[in-house]
Amino acid sequence: MARQKKATENQNSRAPTELVNAFDDAVSRLAAINAIEGVSPVFEVIDAARPLVLSPEGLDAIYERVPAIESAGFFGGSDWDYPQTLVPSLAARTVRHGEPTATLVECLSQVRLLAVTKGDYVHASISAEHAHNFLAQVMAMNLDLVVSDDLQESDRLRPDQLGHAVQNLYHYLLQHLGYENLLEHLVAEVWRILEQRPVQVEGVKHMVTQIAVCLEKPDALGGEVGDDALQLINAVFSPTEGCREDPGFEVYSERLADMDDAALMQEAIAFAQAMHNTGLVSAYMPVFIRYLRGRWNALIPTALGLSYTGADAFHCYPALIHRLIDDAVFPETSQCTYGLAMMLERGILYSPPVAPSLWRQIRMTLCDAAAEKITTVFGSSRSPECFLLADVLNVLGRPLGVGQGNYPTCQSTRALSMWAYNMPAELLRILAWAARDDEIVMRFEGNSISSKELGAGLATEPPVDVDAVSLLTVPHLDRIYFEMGRRSIGRGEDPHKWVNAEFHGDHVGHGFRIAVDVFTGGLKDFEGFVRDFYAAYHPFYNGNIPVINPQPAGIAVTDSATRFLGWHAITIQRLAMDPDKTMRVYFFNPNNDSGQNWGQGVITSTHGHGELFGEASLPVAEFVSRLYVFHYDPIEKGEPGDIPADEVNRAMDLARGSWASGR
Repeated sequence: MARQKKATENQNSRAPTELVNAFDDAVSRLAAINAIEGVSPVFEVIDAARPLVLSPEGLDAIYERVPAIESAGFFGGSDWDYPQTLVPSLAARTVRHGEPTATLVECLSQVRLLAVTKGDYVHASISAEHAHNFLAQVMAMNLDLVVSDDLQESDRLRPDQLGHAVQNLYHYLLQHLGYENLLEHLVAEVWRILEQRPVQVEGVKHMVTQIAVCLEKPDALGGEVGDDALQLINAVFSPTEGCREDPGFEVYSERLADMDDAALMQEAIAFAQAMHNTGLVSAYMPVFIRYLRGRWNALIPTALGLSYTGADAFHCYPALIHRLIDDAVFPETSQCTYGLAMMLERGILYSPPVAPSLWRQIRMTLCDAAAEKITTVFGSSRSPECFLLADVLNVLGRPLGVGQGNYPTCQSTRALSMWAYNMPAELLRILAWAARDDEIVMRFEGNSISSKELGAGLATEPPVDVDAVSLLTVPHLDRIYFEMGRRSIGRGEDPHKWVNAEFHGDHVGHGFRIAVDVFTGGLKDFEGFVRDFYAAYHPFYNGNIPVINPQPAGIAVTDSATRFLGWHAITIQRLAMDPDKTMRVYFFNPNNDSGQNWGQGVITSTHGHGELFGEASLPVAEFVSRLYVFHYDPIEKGEPGDIPADEVNRAMDLARGSWASGR
């Protein structure tokens, strides 16, 4: 080990001129061959990059050559070619535990994102803020490498000194990102994500774990350890007196058996407070809930932190709730406890089809294909049926927390959210088909479309790093949505006009407005488009009619430099005055992070302006400036001519200064 470390130090200390030349030659050959044949000899570049990643000087050389690497097509044809869709948790695992080739490509990708963050390279698909947040999350998930000079045994034994290379990369990132107090920044990042109450929190919990490990070395990052960090750590590892020092499940179970009723009441209150304050559930909470099932069922609503509404639903359906707890609530699925609580708070069990649909889900046996998918992603510590039922509770409890990072499936993810929010029985019916039959059948203009009979849809790969409900349904829904679009081609208008109502449900408004000519891509009656939105949605101009059913819409996503990145599906949830008396549009964005900077000061807010958990919001004019398609009810609409010209002009000017420039 000492010899290996010394060899690394010797290599790091000399200027690797010959290694840089070899790397330049490999990149040049890649560029030349791609220009002619389109066949990329990327492995030559990877081999040449391998020794450079071992030293700060080598990483400097790679950093300086990021434009050349990109223009040579190094990332072409891979997921890395679309950095806006990369998932931090997957990147963190790839760089730490991936096979050598993938690890090195991920290293080069993160150096590229560092260049984007610092403004030394402009990428067409990702903003500096997005790149910065991505790197911050990846660093949080590997915080032990960031702050330590020592390597774990598994890292030290990786082939080709990959463990040292990755550690060198993270030290390099830390040096160049220049955080005065990285820990404080990472804690703030965790809270920013939790404000949105995502369904998938494994990445967040991993970040909290890394923060806890870091606190074992209080001088590692400098600065004071605030209550915000301790609150996160306690919520995950020790939310109550009974598990204050994280004693393990066996010891905690013994303590529960010795507690009197007053002590159990204090445990229940502490669990509820920690869960609702953070949106995170400790693995000890299922142990506590399951213990109450055998001793004190009436205390479970207190442990879940239920209001009168939630507690009433609990007491109206005790057999169903107890069965859901028995079948779904385990340490491995602890987060579904929050999903169960929020589902009860929503009162959706009072809708007659929901309880029977949940009983069907409880009693369902998954088909082999569905079971294999879930086992592959979630493991075998519990049955596939258990993992799926747990995520059913998560999705029904937090319909605005469903997310994915892969834009091609945003339509399907939006549909899952809309159904969970507005039509829970419909979601459970579609899920039952996918889980039991490995098929979804939907009707389009009187004809049935079966997902079994269709090829690939918009997404070339199945979703990853998603909840089990999305895992099983999105591939089917994606194919059906694509087929509906195919059948709508040639009608002279945007296919969304016909597809959205058929796909999402008849509650979608039959009025349809689009800002772009589908043939030329140019703006089409843009002023009329803006005025129609205000007349249909703004309470001041539509007769004070609220949004009755959330409506699908499409936005033109831009980065902080106002460059157009692509079209994206969202849901308009509501319009309302914020605490500052500004009228805002509150919407659901089905990606993994709704806090975004779209340039021109148009920064989507996720908290602090009256947002409900999972909503993003913008003042109306700023929202309309990025809107390009929406549905509305043509019968319930105000007079477009009544909209003030200054409001209309502001929205139009913002659009023409960003995505609509040149259109």
